[in-house]
Amino acid sequence: MEITALDVFPVRLDVTPLEDGGIAPYVTRYTEFWDMERVLIRLTTTDGVTGWGEMRSTLSVDSTKTILENELAPEVIGRPVSSVESLRVAFDHYQYFDIDPFVGGVEMAMWDAYGKSLGVPVADLLGGNVDDGVEFASCLGILEPEASRTYAARASEEGFSVLKTKAGRDWRTDVERIVAMDDEVDGELEFRLDPNEGWTVEDAVRVGAALEDAGVYLQYLEQPIRIDTFGTYQRLRERLRTPIAVNEDTYFRHNLLELVKRDAIDVGVIDLVPAGGLLAAKELAGLADDAGISLSHHCAFDLGIKTAAILALVATTPAINLPVDSVYYSWEDHIIETPFEFDGGRLFIRDRPGLGVTVDEEQVEAYRID
Repeated sequence: MEITALDVFPVRLDVTPLEDGGIAPYVTRYTEFWDMERVLIRLTTTDGVTGWGEMRSTLSVDSTKTILENELAPEVIGRPVSSVESLRVAFDHYQYFDIDPFVGGVEMAMWDAYGKSLGVPVADLLGGNVDDGVEFASCLGILEPEASRTYAARASEEGFSVLKTKAGRDWRTDVERIVAMDDEVDGELEFRLDPNEGWTVEDAVRVGAALEDAGVYLQYLEQPIRIDTFGTYQRLRERLRTPIAVNEDTYFRHNLLELVKRDAIDVGVIDLVPAGGLLAAKELAGLADDAGISLSHHCAFDLGIKTAAILALVATTPAINLPVDSVYYSWEDHIIETPFEFDGGRLFIRDRPGLGVTVDEEQVEAYRID
């Protein structure tokens, strides 16, 4: 069974206001997000089976669509839908351009179509799931300390055990926010703090030390400084008791290996799409597992298709041993027919062929932006 078409659908959906149980605005040190753009990929096969993938836009939805249609489609069309393993090999000649996120989005759609064609879940094709449920962390942008208290209390009441929050331009306020949230829930939540590469190493040391002095010990401090600074991460880990994690560094094939060699991190926060797909993410997980590094999975405001792929990955990969980041609960509307619902901070694998979700194509057209 071969792939006959690759179609691309850029979409934009709004996120639910915070007071209505959502997360908007998702504020970081850089910007505010009131809505999010994503790119959906649909593969069609000779037998009429369709498979869906999902990825973030790279630079813009227009450029992402162009690369998928002009570079990926000619290589993918005519390929057996089962030839997932060889997909990345077909793009190894892209030495000066990071093609992996595009391959990751298409590979997701191939797994979906392949599973549907066989009548089995993707998790079965990946070796079988260890657990039907996957634990997630609640995620928050940047709110003032008192507003953050309310959010932390809600996350705890809803059954989440971990809360991740972004960091801003003033590290002292970040410390105040974390301490306020910890106080609000009487230490019942663990916290992750993510400056998105925005700090100096001095800031990172001050934050870790200040929180330790306050009796708050982060689950981890995520990517506090920029990527490719392997020696700096090594020194930072030596100076703090706070576990150090990287996220953006894991988007590049050799960075995690280099950080492992230097014994520079405690945690990796991987993402199956920029990794180059489910198989590539499993390779990263194997590397981390051999090195004794814990793993989580990144949140990218997934619309349900990628959410299902994350469930298949995490449930079949014991090395991903920490709760997965998510803001899936924040969407005002959905593009899959039966949206996921959290149960005590967990989502559950669906025992259905492929990724186990059905895309509502009328909804896709309603939110299409090209």
